[in-house]
Amino acid sequence: MAVSVCTVWSNLTIFGLFISVILVTSAASATNNNTACEKENSTYRHNQDNCTEPSVTPTEPLPEAPQLLPDSSTLLSMAGADRLCPCDENTAVCDMNCCCDRECNKDDVALFTSCTVTTVRSGSKQLCSQDVAVYSITTDVYGYLELQSSVQRETNYDILCIWSQNRFDGLSHPSQSLPIANNFDSLFSQFVGFTFDSEGVGEGLPAEVQASSGYQFGDVLATAELNGQKGIFCLPAPGVTADCVNSSPAAFLKDQSSRCSQRLALDGDCSSLQALRMDTYTNVQLLAGRNADAAVVPVDVASVILQSIEGAQTELTVSDGENLLSVLTTSSGCANVVLKAVYVIKYNSSGELVNASVSLVLGFVNTSRTHNSLQQEFLVMYLQADGGEPAVHYSGNPGYVVGMPLISGDRATDGISRSMNLRDTLSLLQSTKDQDCLKGPHQRSPVLFGQDYISGCTLRLEDITNCSLVSQSLLNVLRGPSPPQYVASFGNSRLENVLDWVPINMNPMEAQSCNIPLSLHLEIEWTKYGSLVNPQAQIVSIREMIETNQSSLVLLSGGSSIVPVRSSVAFIPVSAAAVPGYRASPSINAKIPFDFFFPFV
Repeated sequence: MAVSVCTVWSNLTIFGLFISVILVTSAASATNNNTACEKENSTYRHNQDNCTEPSVTPTEPLPEAPQLLPDSSTLLSMAGADRLCPCDENTAVCDMNCCCDRECNKDDVALFTSCTVTTVRSGSKQLCSQDVAVYSITTDVYGYLELQSSVQRETNYDILCIWSQNRFDGLSHPSQSLPIANNFDSLFSQFVGFTFDSEGVGEGLPAEVQASSGYQFGDVLATAELNGQKGIFCLPAPGVTADCVNSSPAAFLKDQSSRCSQRLALDGDCSSLQALRMDTYTNVQLLAGRNADAAVVPVDVASVILQSIEGAQTELTVSDGENLLSVLTTSSGCANVVLKAVYVIKYNSSGELVNASVSLVLGFVNTSRTHNSLQQEFLVMYLQADGGEPAVHYSGNPGYVVGMPLISGDRATDGISRSMNLRDTLSLLQSTKDQDCLKGPHQRSPVLFGQDYISGCTLRLEDITNCSLVSQSLLNVLRGPSPPQYVASFGNSRLENVLDWVPINMNPMEAQSCNIPLSLHLEIEWTKYGSLVNPQAQIVSIREMIETNQSSLVLLSGGSSIVPVRSSVAFIPVSAAAVPGYRASPSINAKIPFDFFFPFV
């Protein structure tokens, strides 16, 4: 009996140990499984279906974890870089080669060839640091494709980067109201209209500035109206679209250049629309200052040019007080329409206007060509009338810029004198339709740097009665009425620095024989000056070459009654090839005592 009891007790003990071993093994296995799942989650391999979390039913509700406020730098991007996927276009479907698509499992990744999106950033490039998700496809040891992903911190080393921002829309603009039929007029008046309060002008300025009678920079120019009231000098300018808005004010010392289109109905607008009439831009009475008792400065008409439909221009002689009003000539045309207006306003050191002038270009409008619209151009320039050098628009700083006119002048006692008149600058004859060389006026075009130009006119043989007189007249037409003697080597050469001006080497004509000039050619050599990183264009030399007839003009014309005469200009680069320069090795000039080698020497 004792033996059997011992036997049973030992069996129970062994059975209990066996149960304990099974429980420990199960617990260890469960622990290993959880660890494997956590490891698998951290590497993000898209095959998490085998890992299932045990369901836990709590006996009492767990307290909610407090939600911390996000850091200011994270407000710029509410989603992390690993949660953004630009190539995920289809919902609940794996997009091919989209490595950031969470719908793709391991079998789908095995069919990928590459990643269409390799990096995904969580924020804007303007941030000082942001999270970047990197995706790539690699091959494991068994030859299968697997997806590798990681999130890295990218640092922006720009000194003007954004470190923190407490607004979600800090890098965006609020959405604007879309223009529709109901709110278009209100939006148009909000962004285009101009509102000026004459009583509030200058409230924030110092007392001495408010007491000044002259204009300050940016002040609106005032006009004297016929009813005795004070108005504003306005010119047409483009608004939201290219259409003209006839209420753009001219500001003091602000050069204005605008180009816009006028909508036309020529049957009624040709003579009634104020924007087309010449007197709208000439009958302007400017006030010299801001005070109510300021002197009145009328706008003088400097020149009036009539432009044909083909583009040929002819200068008109207009007497004082005469206006060329727009007139409807045919059912589809309107003449004497203002195409361009250029205002030149001079002022003194006190900010008061001295005089003003306007140059107009009148033209002909045909509705079949302009599609019921007319393009107009307006310019306003300011020049100082007393003291200092007049405001000159340079052609480069310092080197010339391609397309800008050459600066020319004549030699004076204290330097170079430069004229602001286009006719007195270096220019060439402008070609027009059926232009006669001996019948003026002739239109001229300024010589533009870097642009070769060819033009000409026709010489009729029946006009050559006095050979010497015709030769000199034709030479004056090719050179211009007042040809300059010097050309600035740089685009900003000063007038007092004579050495910065290049003389024009003119070719004198022979006085013994009567030769007719048939062509005038300007050969301008220029080079690149300065550093190779930013070379500046410099004019080295300019030479004039005149070709005359060597035989009879009748033979040159080939039996015709006209002979072509040509003028041209060519720019020749003479820059030498760049040679790298090396600094010379320093020479050793060491002095030693005279008995340094004593007693050996």
